[in-house]
Amino acid sequence: MNSVESDFLVIGSGIAGLSLAIKLSELGTVAILSKRDFLAGSTTHAQGGIAAVTSPEDSFEKHIADTLRAGAGLCDEEVVRHVVEEGPQRIKELIEWGMAFTRDGHDEDHPYELGLEGGHSQRRVLHAGDFTGSAIAKTLLGKAQGLPNVQFFEYHAGIDLITTEKLAPTTPVTCLGAYVLDIRQQQVKTFIGRRATLLATGGAGKVYLYTSNPDVASGDGLAMAYRAGAILSNLEFVQFHPTCLYHPEAKSFLISEAVRGEGGILRLMDGTPFMERYHADKELAPRDVVARAIDAELKKRGDPYVYLDIRHKGADFVKKRFPTIYQQCLMYGIDITKDLIPVVPAAHYFCGGVQTDAWGRSSVQKLWAIGEVACTGLHGANRLASNSLLEGLVFAHRAYQKLSQQAVPAGLSYDVPPWNPGNARNSDEQVVITQNWDEIRHVMWNYVGIARSDKRLERAYHRIRLLQQEIQEYYWDFIITSDLIELRNLATVAELVVRCAMMRKESRGLHYTLDHPDKDDLHFKHDTLVERPSMAASTPTLNFL
Repeated sequence: MNSVESDFLVIGSGIAGLSLAIKLSELGTVAILSKRDFLAGSTTHAQGGIAAVTSPEDSFEKHIADTLRAGAGLCDEEVVRHVVEEGPQRIKELIEWGMAFTRDGHDEDHPYELGLEGGHSQRRVLHAGDFTGSAIAKTLLGKAQGLPNVQFFEYHAGIDLITTEKLAPTTPVTCLGAYVLDIRQQQVKTFIGRRATLLATGGAGKVYLYTSNPDVASGDGLAMAYRAGAILSNLEFVQFHPTCLYHPEAKSFLISEAVRGEGGILRLMDGTPFMERYHADKELAPRDVVARAIDAELKKRGDPYVYLDIRHKGADFVKKRFPTIYQQCLMYGIDITKDLIPVVPAAHYFCGGVQTDAWGRSSVQKLWAIGEVACTGLHGANRLASNSLLEGLVFAHRAYQKLSQQAVPAGLSYDVPPWNPGNARNSDEQVVITQNWDEIRHVMWNYVGIARSDKRLERAYHRIRLLQQEIQEYYWDFIITSDLIELRNLATVAELVVRCAMMRKESRGLHYTLDHPDKDDLHFKHDTLVERPSMAASTPTLNFL
């Protein structure tokens, strides 16, 4: 089966992709793709929870105000209001589908236990222990697998989106589907989405040397959308989670923000607390503030990590509230009820992405983007903790609403050619991919990390452009593999992050530059937009549209 047609093609299987598939199945047939198994994405790894107004002490206005404050002047207030006000209904729906959030007691008569995280003025984070994302992903997958209109394709990696740009160059660019690698069969297939193609591919944390993200987070949707001609925005705003476990055997293990929300204290290696020197809210300051504070202390002292201390809450509380973190740390010889937890910042979340409207539509016709791959206007220059899962649910529903109002097309009016491998041959030079991958991630970590400068960004840009030339030559010479797809996409995303960062000559939210340390509302209180140059152009353009 080298060609698969459905009404809707959903690429990605996290909270956005799965909830999309469930809803779109009411409108027609759905093909949903996952690059690995369906529980391998970032949603499964989300520990903290999902923020929504469910308590009588809370209000929409408070949640909106917290989100706007964290976003440092770049949030779209209308979008923020949509997400916050529609959130409780989406939570209710998720519960109806079988999601069990932790309650403040042992039966259903007790209210839900609400967590407090940095930047929030109220307790509003619903959670399932400290494995919320895993519980949500399993709930959604179970719901979706029972639907007759949904086809599932595991180990299928998107290569490129198929558009009308070459098939009908005089018409507006329209997305028809995607060329996809069946990883297990090592075969390229054509997937057609008759009514829409919807990207729900998550972020690109693997572009950095240290990240909380799983290995699948290689920016595939961002890169594919860019190559298809979609506008991307605000990619300079990469959120570094302040507290990733520092241990030689631990890979990408996050110590949830909820630990600080429940009273965790950040300490230097000599035991001294330090956050009071950086923000009045200390450990509960927004993530960008906490990450920069830790980074500054590490650079100043030359220490490899700082400590997070939750011992004072008592063993019973810690084990009950953070069972996953407790067990995982115990595997590395750290008993968090007795020991300090060594932590460092790590790349965590992309606030920028494929620019969409308030319904998830991109600038390319019939191409939508939902979840972390999208830039909807919700997060602005810095995401408020636990708003991301909420955004995925709300925008999946909004996309479904808008698509349900559209007329069903009569059929596809283009003959889509099959994938053409040309003269590509098998490669025995895996070391080339590994070397380029490592170099990109080192360049991004050293030059485009928590603190940036004009000189660092210029060096990163020139080095990544050279790497891209090497990768492009390699890409067309050898048969497609999943590693080669990811390397190509990481290089594209790395370049776009650097380009956006070079344009923003100020410090705002997650973008901090030593050469422009102040916020400049007069010149930079707007989105940074990047768009693929026309096929006739030879060099990329930098547009502040």
